[in-house]
Amino acid sequence: MDVKLEPSWDDLPLMANTSHILVKHYVLDLDVDFESQIFEGTIVLFFESRNRLEKQSGSTKETCRSESNEACRFSTPEPCHSPVTDTRTSSSKTGYNDFAICGKGEKDTSGKDGNHDNPEQASGISSSKYCCDTGNHGSEDFLLVLDCCDLSVFKVEEVDVAAVPDRWREQFDYYAHCSQAPGCGELLFDTDTWSLQIRKTGAQTATDFPHAIRIWYSTKPQGRSVTWTSDQSGRPCVYTMGSPVNNRALFPCQEPPVAMSTWQATVGAAASFVVLMSGENSAKPTQLREGRASWHYYVTMPMPASTFTIAVGSWAEMKPEICSSEDLAAERSLTPSEADFRCVGICGHMEYPCRFQNPSATTQEVIPHRVFAPVCLQGACQETLLPLVRPCLSAAHSVLGTHPFSRLDILIVPANFPSLGMASPHIIFLSQSVLIGMNHLCGTRLCHEIAHAWFGLAIGARDWTEEWLSEGFATHLEDVFWAKAQQLAPHEAWEQQELKADLRWRCLQDEVRNYPEEMQVLRPNKEKTGHVSDSGSSVIKHGLNPEKVFMQVHYLKGYFLLRFLAQRLGDDTYFAFLRKFVHTFHGQLILSQDFLQMLLENIPEEKRLDLSVENIFRDWLESSGIPQPLQTERQARAECGLARRVGAEVHKWIRVNRRPHKRKRRETEEVFEKLLPDQLVLLLEHLLEQKTLNPRTLQSLKRTYQLSQQDAEVRHRWCELIVKHKYTKAYKDVERFLQEDQAMGIYLYGELMVSEDARQQQVARRCFELTKEQMDRSSAQVVAEMLF
Repeated sequence: MDVKLEPSWDDLPLMANTSHILVKHYVLDLDVDFESQIFEGTIVLFFESRNRLEKQSGSTKETCRSESNEACRFSTPEPCHSPVTDTRTSSSKTGYNDFAICGKGEKDTSGKDGNHDNPEQASGISSSKYCCDTGNHGSEDFLLVLDCCDLSVFKVEEVDVAAVPDRWREQFDYYAHCSQAPGCGELLFDTDTWSLQIRKTGAQTATDFPHAIRIWYSTKPQGRSVTWTSDQSGRPCVYTMGSPVNNRALFPCQEPPVAMSTWQATVGAAASFVVLMSGENSAKPTQLREGRASWHYYVTMPMPASTFTIAVGSWAEMKPEICSSEDLAAERSLTPSEADFRCVGICGHMEYPCRFQNPSATTQEVIPHRVFAPVCLQGACQETLLPLVRPCLSAAHSVLGTHPFSRLDILIVPANFPSLGMASPHIIFLSQSVLIGMNHLCGTRLCHEIAHAWFGLAIGARDWTEEWLSEGFATHLEDVFWAKAQQLAPHEAWEQQELKADLRWRCLQDEVRNYPEEMQVLRPNKEKTGHVSDSGSSVIKHGLNPEKVFMQVHYLKGYFLLRFLAQRLGDDTYFAFLRKFVHTFHGQLILSQDFLQMLLENIPEEKRLDLSVENIFRDWLESSGIPQPLQTERQARAECGLARRVGAEVHKWIRVNRRPHKRKRRETEEVFEKLLPDQLVLLLEHLLEQKTLNPRTLQSLKRTYQLSQQDAEVRHRWCELIVKHKYTKAYKDVERFLQEDQAMGIYLYGELMVSEDARQQQVARRCFELTKEQMDRSSAQVVAEMLF
């Protein structure tokens, strides 16, 4: 055995032995069954052993022996020896129901295949179960370990393939052709809570292991990688929702980010459904037998398997009412400052068709895009979202240059989606919450997800505990993109960004007060960041902690660090560097020091002062609480004009609240200024600090700003005021928020219960009863703990 991982109850194990063998390409061929709530079919994995690849530099090796071989017992099917014949006569879906081969040599008992029916799944992780002999020790067979849970695996077989050609179009055709080849021998396999383990008798090294295998499997209705639900129009749908277990309950895969692969997938569904997926092509349905259609997508840029995304539903595509010739020109190739964005020299990533080396792609301000939503939200999408897509994409290009991905789909997902947005290659999910109110929340969230195309996807974290490399960058860039999308003057942009910094500062202070110190650290593994075991397995600290989904520390501390660095360099210098960094590291995985070292090398000495990688690690990334440089900066700064105007409005409302019910006739009415959405959020946060607000004041507040019609960020603070002051007339606003804005409502459940007010607790329990069956699993778990 290789390494005793010893994960805590809330750590996520990454079991794949990526140090020995890597998946180069996945070919999925699946059918969607809404009645049974499963995906069913095959996946073909094409491998390359690591001794033919360059080892990742800087990784440390750890070794230890396991205490038990119990997890490595195998079924022993009779091997088949099917000669490779004309592949056109073999379907990848033919006959897998005829096999009854399960993980421990038993017959298939529909759900007892050894990977979830044991108490360890619920109570924690038994370390001896996660240690398998995956290397070559004497006469033992090589063991392939894949990340896998909540799947029924029926059969694993070798696929007889020859070498894959280098040319990409040829290569993908070849992968598709080979994936249809008949099997040439069943392989031994076993499953445990977190992995699928496969070996071939007599194959003692990774080099001897088959170059391609086919796995026949199905997902399970309760699988944690996908959500089966109904959309806002009441029609069935399914989508991947950024689960803590990533995609291992959708298909067996190598989850560690170092396992960069390409993929292609064919998904069959009833002809009335639309299949959206991470893919470079804007797929159209191919009609199959009566009432069925298939959709085919592919990706040629190697990506971690965790970034694969799918959504199947009765989505309607939104079309712009008018498409001007200027818009079409932007999609083709506008060239504002072409030379700034050209990638000089050869890219540093593994070979793939790279847009940074394509002159027409480097000047493409607006990539082709489609917008989808449930039928009942078409009007809201047409009015709020669709007009923002072009300006936000163009703004992103003006800041960072070449779009890493050739096209984009945007989907408004069901109400139970647990966040405001999620970015994956070629597709963005947005919550319905961004469609209500003015376009501010929709625009900022769209900009945030667009930023992930560069930071989080094209450039990924080599160690998933360094989330700030994705979320900190996206949070910092969303403000810059949004200011450019609105075409704000420099002073206006500065004012809005300073106001946003005020709000995030308040939020960060709340976060460090309310969450454990160990979860506030941006680089928790410190000097061991990026290290894996000898086999490549590792654990993600707190990866399964349900509260982690709702934390914003990595967003906020990362944002403030980047803001601090940008201020030190000056915006022009900083963003010129950022473009250079993107050109250098796109298509690669990085650690914090890769970014910081390159940044410091590009800072003139007079601006560097006391900055060093070590100091930044110490002050910002490896300590809990508020970083000292940030504390110092916030104490010294002056309020921006937008925040000062909010302060003046707060004083007016305090005066209104102090007035007696019966006022003198001559007393003048207060005149309130019109406020921007972020100003409204700050106003309500200040008013939340007041000990009491009377019902008359709250009623006037709601009427003055039409609070029930504002965006979700404003309405969230309004609901907090309602709860704090037990303003019963507006409890309907709280109930509506908990049901329609599930991505943001978790905190409110806690407020309703902490009050110990019987009526408020009744509101919380009633809303939970109405939504719990559809609610995201992590959200439901956290709320249930609050309520019961």
